[in-house]
Amino acid sequence: MKIIVADKISERGLTLLRETGWEVSTPAAAALLNELPNAEALVIRSATKVTAELLEKATRLRVIGRAGVGVDNVDVDAATRRGVLVMNTPGGNSVSVAEHTLALMLGLARSVPQASASVHAGRWEKSSLSGTELRGKTLGLVGLGRVGTEVARRARALEMKVLAYDPYVTPAAAREVEVELVPLDDLLRRSDVVSLHTSLSAATEKMIDAAAIAKMKKGARLINCARGELIDEAALAEALRSGQLAGAALDTFAQEPPKNSPLIGLPNLIATPHIAGSTAEAQEEVGTAIAQQVRDYLADGTIRNAVNMPALSPDQYRRLRPYLDLGERLGAFVAQAAPSRSFSRVRIRYAGEPAEMGSHVIRSAVLVGVLNSVLDEKVNLVNASEVAAARGLVVEETTRRREHGFPNTVEVAIADGGRELVLEGAVAQDGSPRILALDGISLEAPLEGTLLLTRNIDVPGVIGRIGTALGSLRINIATFALGRRAPVGASEALALIGVDGEVNASVVQHILGLPSVTDARLVRLPKAAQATAA
Repeated sequence: MKIIVADKISERGLTLLRETGWEVSTPAAAALLNELPNAEALVIRSATKVTAELLEKATRLRVIGRAGVGVDNVDVDAATRRGVLVMNTPGGNSVSVAEHTLALMLGLARSVPQASASVHAGRWEKSSLSGTELRGKTLGLVGLGRVGTEVARRARALEMKVLAYDPYVTPAAAREVEVELVPLDDLLRRSDVVSLHTSLSAATEKMIDAAAIAKMKKGARLINCARGELIDEAALAEALRSGQLAGAALDTFAQEPPKNSPLIGLPNLIATPHIAGSTAEAQEEVGTAIAQQVRDYLADGTIRNAVNMPALSPDQYRRLRPYLDLGERLGAFVAQAAPSRSFSRVRIRYAGEPAEMGSHVIRSAVLVGVLNSVLDEKVNLVNASEVAAARGLVVEETTRRREHGFPNTVEVAIADGGRELVLEGAVAQDGSPRILALDGISLEAPLEGTLLLTRNIDVPGVIGRIGTALGSLRINIATFALGRRAPVGASEALALIGVDGEVNASVVQHILGLPSVTDARLVRLPKAAQATAA
């Protein structure tokens, strides 16, 4: 296993990775492309740009770990298409960013940079550099996530009134930190200081434009320690020149370094070089956190803080893992046993724990089994849904109550025109995956190894003839499960036969030649790993 750490992270993080015994490489930027083809993990901060072209070189890459929050330097869509998990470390530098926000706010209120420059220049400009108190002023937070919440707590200690706009936060959560939730227009209109703490998206890009600035109080101040693209820099520059805004403090810019920004050189702008999260404590925290996340994902599949698939805590993953294995096997079975490879619809039904714990991830596992049985390109949990959608595969999900038998089940059906192949399975007490029913016929059997599925008219002698035929082909029978549809007699019966060793596909034609046998399919599944019940 090879892990590339392309940007500097904490020594503790590097030690965590090296303790695994895996190869950990820290190449210079110029050598990165040469080392990528053999890497299974890539750890970065903000300096390394993970483009689609770079990912083309990383043919074995499974995970990208970003030590920090923003993933603007990662082509997440390209990573998802290639089945590469992208993880970040939200919250690791929240306090550092919040403290920097307060530093900028105080610097603006008391003209600290200008005063310092004045003294260094030999001037003593007391009268022109009088400031304003923050006590009693209104702070408007655009975004009340981890950083916004930390800023709110500190602002309350300064006796500020705090407003927030965040459509994803409940009023109850806001009240816990003594913050009033308001619409964005109200926040802009009422705030003496507006501070941005939201992520970049199509909806938030240039959200602070000329129209938004016009709604702000004349003489208000603006702070941005989030993403430079949230602000229309030309509009902000004009507002600073005209006096509509008394000042602004920015730690991020749309282009970094901001060589051509109209803001550079304005006397009422405080600018810092994207250092809000750059404290020794924060870098230690995020470097260690991303190392742990990458290590745990490579070691046992635990997913935390993923940006391109749902995250699972270690406990959730431990409980869900047997159902992920079950879902993938069910998907692989129905894809191989379907009458045709031209199916266009997959239906999944969950009962009990699978529905409660994480059907969204089991859905991906089912699609992994289905797609890897019919496509040359291999998919995984990260890109299965995207690959299915790109091929027009319709996926339907429902839940149900199961009154009898196994309470925790997954049912997968593939539609081939007007006909559906339906397979239901469960996780046994020992953690192994098992079939419970096929097309509504009870048929309990292990869901592993090479399986011969046969359908026949329910008349005497068929089972014996199948056994004799396999014996004549020197194929040993490991398991033999039977089921039949009521009423008994001249109706359909099923057999699912587990066989040992390598079995040639030609056995299907041999079995189809037997009297009363109407169908035969060979299904190949991996051997089930030894497991204990979750």
